[in-house]
Amino acid sequence: MGNEIAADTGRPELAPREYMENFGEFIGVGPNGNLWVDGCDVAELAERFGTPLFIISENQFRYTYRQFRDAFRKHYPGESEILFANKSNNGLAYRHIMNQEGAGGDCFGVNEMYLSLLAGTNPQTLVLNGSNKQDEELEMAVANGVCINIDAMDELDRIDAVCRRQGREVSIGIRLKLDLEPLAERSGVAMHGPGTLKEQSDSTKWGMTREQTVEIVRKAQKMPHIHLKETHFHLSRMSNVAMDFAIMAREMITWSGYIRDETGWTPPCIDIGGGWTFGKWYGTGPRTQLDDDSAPTADDYARLCTQEIKAEAGRLGLPLPKLRLEPGRSLSGPSGVAVGTVGAVKQGARKKWVNLDLSTNHLSWSAALDWYYHPVPVRDARANRSETVDLVGPLCNSDELGPHVRMPGLKRGDLVAFLDTGGYTEPCAARYNAQLLPASVLVSGTSAEVTTVREQLQDIAGRFRVPPRLLAASFARR
Repeated sequence: MGNEIAADTGRPELAPREYMENFGEFIGVGPNGNLWVDGCDVAELAERFGTPLFIISENQFRYTYRQFRDAFRKHYPGESEILFANKSNNGLAYRHIMNQEGAGGDCFGVNEMYLSLLAGTNPQTLVLNGSNKQDEELEMAVANGVCINIDAMDELDRIDAVCRRQGREVSIGIRLKLDLEPLAERSGVAMHGPGTLKEQSDSTKWGMTREQTVEIVRKAQKMPHIHLKETHFHLSRMSNVAMDFAIMAREMITWSGYIRDETGWTPPCIDIGGGWTFGKWYGTGPRTQLDDDSAPTADDYARLCTQEIKAEAGRLGLPLPKLRLEPGRSLSGPSGVAVGTVGAVKQGARKKWVNLDLSTNHLSWSAALDWYYHPVPVRDARANRSETVDLVGPLCNSDELGPHVRMPGLKRGDLVAFLDTGGYTEPCAARYNAQLLPASVLVSGTSAEVTTVREQLQDIAGRFRVPPRLLAASFARR
């Protein structure tokens, strides 16, 4: 069975499951000792759909969204709105789920915007971000009433020209280059090169300075087709300390006061971005299990961020703005499981390698960001972890998915799953060594449905073209 539908909302009622061992509200060790996603045995899903395989728990996805929604409703007296960061998992089925839950969307680029519109998302709840927006993006955003967050000095004139050409009006935001002086001594994960949180933020391409922001506002105030709507900032996943994000949110209000004093316009809405972590008792995230059960919760982020926003708005005599937030991985990550089949098992002099058909093509952050995804044997998931092995993929590189991890004795044909892989896996998947992209399956209760079709060789080969002169040189009779 799937979910019961609540009559008053049209959304499913969610009752977390009790497993022999819980890895999430809807992921854990099932009654037969295997890994389960909701009401489905992962071993049976792997047999039915093949591996490598991405599995998403619809109920976990919805549940985690509601945790953020309810936390900000609880702590913030003003209006708040969640814009799901589509880039973290941009499948059409997942966008439909977020639509049903009432989430808007952060769109990066024309294709993410198109997918959101194709899924029927209310364009008034979408925001277009990007540092180098093309004409096609601006045309689509204006035509559909999507808010555009400006991140270059020439964007405003280009947007105005599109509005005049289409005879339409549009809302805009401004992405800020916050000073972040209070974070000048705070260190964290090197997501944007070395340095403190402030140094990393300063080194990125994003955002407009105070002076640039004021100039944009003053110009926009003279453009009848343009409606100033919000300011925006994204700290990114550099810290798992909630207070760092609260300090950032406070500085956004400080900038609102500065903008008001310089232009007379007070931003009615601030978008505090995302980049928030989540923790699990077994550890996850960067630098090998950094995010354990001491990591901040949605309630921690909501309580501290809104506390600082309210205090700074009161100090400056500003009304409380509408609050927008853009969690991505923290919403989609916990809902995902990636499954691979064991192939060659090789014992070396000092270590043991267990090869899988899953690779860093599929879990790219394992290689690029030293990201840890907790591995679990699918069958007999609570078996004694008696060996230290390197879990590796089949690619022509080190392809380390799980170096130096404790696992039970594994043999060819066994299944291994990696937890919390619902975010930035399928959208970042690559085709190195002409490896085909996996299928994705959405689980709800005891139902499982394909949401992304597994690639075939023709999907790769069909993109290539051979110039006729090379064909002639290879095949013509001599």
